[in-house]
Amino acid sequence: MKRALWAMCGLGLVACGGGARYAMLPEFQAAEPAPAEAVSREAYDHRVDSPFQPVGTSPLSTFSIDVDTASYANVRRFLRNGALPPPDAARIEELINYFDYDYRAPTGPEPFSISAEVSAAPWNPAHRLVHIGLQGRQVEAAAMPPSNLVFLLDVSGSMASGDKLPLLLRALDLLVDSLRPQDRVAIVVYAGAAGLVLDSTDGTDKARIREALRGLQAGGSTAGGAGIELAYQVASAHHGPGVNSRVILATDGDFNVGVSSDGDLVRLIEQKRATGVDLTVLGFGTGNYQDAKMEKLADAGNGNAAYIDSIEEAKKVLVTELGGTLLTIARDVKIQVEFNPSQVEAWRLLGYENRVLADRDFNDDQKDAGELGAGHNVTALYEIVPAGAGEVAGAVDALKYQRGTPTAEAQVDELMTVKIRYKAPGEGASQLITGTVRDAGLALEATSESFRFSSAVAEWGMLLRSSPNRGAASFEAVLTRAQAALGADPHGHRRGFVELVAASAELAKRGVKP
Repeated sequence: MKRALWAMCGLGLVACGGGARYAMLPEFQAAEPAPAEAVSREAYDHRVDSPFQPVGTSPLSTFSIDVDTASYANVRRFLRNGALPPPDAARIEELINYFDYDYRAPTGPEPFSISAEVSAAPWNPAHRLVHIGLQGRQVEAAAMPPSNLVFLLDVSGSMASGDKLPLLLRALDLLVDSLRPQDRVAIVVYAGAAGLVLDSTDGTDKARIREALRGLQAGGSTAGGAGIELAYQVASAHHGPGVNSRVILATDGDFNVGVSSDGDLVRLIEQKRATGVDLTVLGFGTGNYQDAKMEKLADAGNGNAAYIDSIEEAKKVLVTELGGTLLTIARDVKIQVEFNPSQVEAWRLLGYENRVLADRDFNDDQKDAGELGAGHNVTALYEIVPAGAGEVAGAVDALKYQRGTPTAEAQVDELMTVKIRYKAPGEGASQLITGTVRDAGLALEATSESFRFSSAVAEWGMLLRSSPNRGAASFEAVLTRAQAALGADPHGHRRGFVELVAASAELAKRGVKP
């Protein structure tokens, strides 16, 4: 039996035939743009910075990787507009992972390499900072599998301003330039209802794709759930073995018609990811940007989230880092660290607060985790209180029914054992990589540029969040360390970071509040 699909044609709704055919919109008629928001309705989930965990009662740290970068671009938007960001907008792991680091390329059968480095924590020299880096294998554009893309575009009234739909259309125009003959693109839009503007089209027909994009205007309410349903249906119709299928959702996240609550939308996306179609979420705009919703959707959809605040950021996400944005090389990547009590008194993971997993989830292949794209790298930092420091003694009462007895292995000089599980695309069973980290007593000035720059970004994030763990952190220290660790910086991203740190320091000095 054929399923009816609904499309917006002018002011009415019409039922269209099912199968592999969809409703085509000859021209998307838009209502007048909605009035500008007088009061900001931006939404951010509250996060509490992870406290130090005593090794005696918490010897394991387990979390999912996160390659989202939306937080950095969003923080930059606030600073360029002369304001400090809300503390919850600054997610330390996303600030750190916005940047590329000079990790060694993988040489073995695994899709990524692992690096580790240890030195003093710059904001608390009595502590140690452990830097763990994963580098995904690069895949040349010519070797990438065919891409089956569906642009799912929010054309509701809230997208009318220049930093939303007009910027989005310019951004997608850059991606169209990168399409190959084996790639396919469809365009689904949603406002009061969802419709198919462009059926799946060969990547060589760039003129037709651009013509469809040029015809879009903003107007109406936001039926995001209906758009998601239709986009995944279109993507699934062209999905197959060896095809990289992905929905690219571009919106401010302000869904208000039909399925719209965070919980319902996340459940919908979780159901759709079983189709083998991944999700990339691109956030736009000011005033009603729903950051929390965007991050949850990307996490649920086996994808990544970025915030587009400029055409330069669009080029970074959709051109320079296209392989990592579109091609997943490792799925459900989970990290578990076991700390050695003879070397470590307490530990804390910087960021990743909403990516923490139960320790038992590490070996559970049914538990969803983060994806790693081609060429992407992922960085995680641990702040360590050395054994014997006495900083957390007595934090937890002695256990009545059991006593911790260190094994013989605990007497070695290993700080920790790092275990990583991942699945190759298309496989259901995970693979395990295990390694150890030792502290060679490396001085901070002798560390790599990657260590020093990432630690500067983390310190800046703690300042923006007013973290209780920031110790002696200062904007001046961040500037000094970052400027000395700029490296080659071919795209100027690190120099841009220095400018943002200087701007945030000035705003803080003037007493500007977030």
